[in-house]
Order: sequence, then structure tokens, then C-alpha cells
Amino acid sequence: MPSPEAEKIIAELRAYASQPMPSVTEERMAWEASVKGLRPPEGTLVSGVSLNGVPCEWVERADSDGLVILLVHGGGFTAGSPRTHRRFAAQLALATGARVLVPDYALAPEEPFPAALEDIVAVYAALAEQGTAPEDIVISGDSAGGGLAVAALLKLRELGAPMPRSALLLSPWADLTLSGGSYTSKAHHPNASRAELERGARAYAPVEQHRNPLMSPLFADLSGLPPLLIQAGEHEVFIDDSMGLAERAKAAGVDARLTIAPGLWHVYQHYDCPEAHDAIEEIARFVHASDAGI
Repeated sequence: MPSPEAEKIIAELRAYASQPMPSVTEERMAWEASVKGLRPPEGTLVSGVSLNGVPCEWVERADSDGLVILLVHGGGFTAGSPRTHRRFAAQLALATGARVLVPDYALAPEEPFPAALEDIVAVYAALAEQGTAPEDIVISGDSAGGGLAVAALLKLRELGAPMPRSALLLSPWADLTLSGGSYTSKAHHPNASRAELERGARAYAPVEQHRNPLMSPLFADLSGLPPLLIQAGEHEVFIDDSMGLAERAKAAGVDARLTIAPGLWHVYQHYDCPEAHDAIEEIARFVHASDAGI
């Protein structure tokens, strides 16, 4: 059963989900307004940087080590920014001691596929150019950012570039065709609506292209990828994407772990409840695991 803190959050999410679907512009403005003025947790530092022309934000502790978490924010390909994910980036930095880098990648519909993917790959390349070893980089992403993180791994493999140390995927959106049964069976839980997801997918690319593995990595050959940790909530429309990715990764010989949090919702790790704290502790253990496995 979810904790009392989690139950309260679920009630708040249900109330929000009952409201009319906002436009992309309204969603962006509301999300940015909700975090305006919020300060990151004490003990973290925030600074801006441009890497290969992509604006990014560093979030780190004063005593951060050489490990880098490249955090690809979610937002359905159409919203989100380093600002909306600053608090979560700070939690990762505090828990892991890593420097967390959040790219402000190109958003659809203004800049559709492959702009966002190209930005993530360019930032990864810039880290290498600046001397960060691949074994010191963990690529991470939540929701659409999780799908983008896997797509970036596939693109790096295609380019013959070294793989990062590992990948951390939080409720990844890995199937733009929305073919999983959970898109229907979990629709009554507080999730992004199918209409919102269809809008985001169409903004990112034409429908006839959605099975492209660089858009929907659920359909990709996942061989050669680094160790994966996939976390998801039991009651979210993306749960079949998480389970499918884990299954396909293991079948391809990838060291993959799937953790499903009973009774929880999409990207629950961002919220203040005991289950989220436990998830971040698991993330910290995973991030510092040896390259030999998780």
C-alpha cells in the first residue's frame, strides 16, 4: 500500500487530471510558473553552461566527485526545462555526489525529431571533448526524457562512440505508437491522458514514423547497451513500456534491472514521499555500482 504521504499526492494528482487539457503553451507556462522562485536544496550549486551550442545547467554539491549524470528531462517532447527539473537534479546530486547536467534541448513542435536527440548526443560529445571519460557518465531520463536517453544510446552505438557507464530510466516513454495495454488499462489512474500523449507524439514526428527505434526504442535492438536501471510506478500508462524495455534488454544480453513501485504513479521519484526517497537511494547505489554489473 502507498504511504499516507503518497496517498495525499495521488489525491492531488487526481484533482489535477480532472481539469481540461491545456494547450502546449499553457502547459509550458504553468510548469515554469510552478517552479519559479523555488530554490534548490541547501548544499547544491547551480550554474549555466553552453555545450556544443546547447544551453545546459549544472547542479552539484560543493564536494561533487568526477561522476556526471546527464539528465534528460521529461515533458512529452513539448515541455520541460532545466528549471522544471532543478529540484530533482539537486536531489540526485545530493544523494550520489555526482555533478548533474541538464540540457535545455530543442522542444517540439517548433523543433521536431531529430532535434532533441541531436542535442543530447551533442552534449554527450562535449563532455568527452572536455575530458570526461565515458565510464564516468551516467545518462538518465524521465518519461519522454527516458525514451530520449535510450535513443541517444542507440545513436551513440550507431556512431561507434563509447557507451556511458550506465543508464537510469524513470518511467520511460519508449513507444510513441502507444501500443501497450497499459495505455488503456491504467488510463483511469492519474496519468498523462491519451489525448496529451498523442498530441506530444504527433508534435515530435508524423504518426507513420513512430515505430522508428530512435523515436520508440521499445522496437529497437538493444544489444550493446550499458547496464540499465528502470524504475516505474505500478499504476501508470507507461508501465508496459518499462517492462517491455527491460525484457528486450535482457533478451539482448544487457544487464537490466526493473523496479516497479506498488500503487504509485508516473515519475513518482520527483515527489516528497518515502517511496521516492527509497527510489533515490536505489539510484545512488546503482550509479556507484561497478561496470561489471548492477
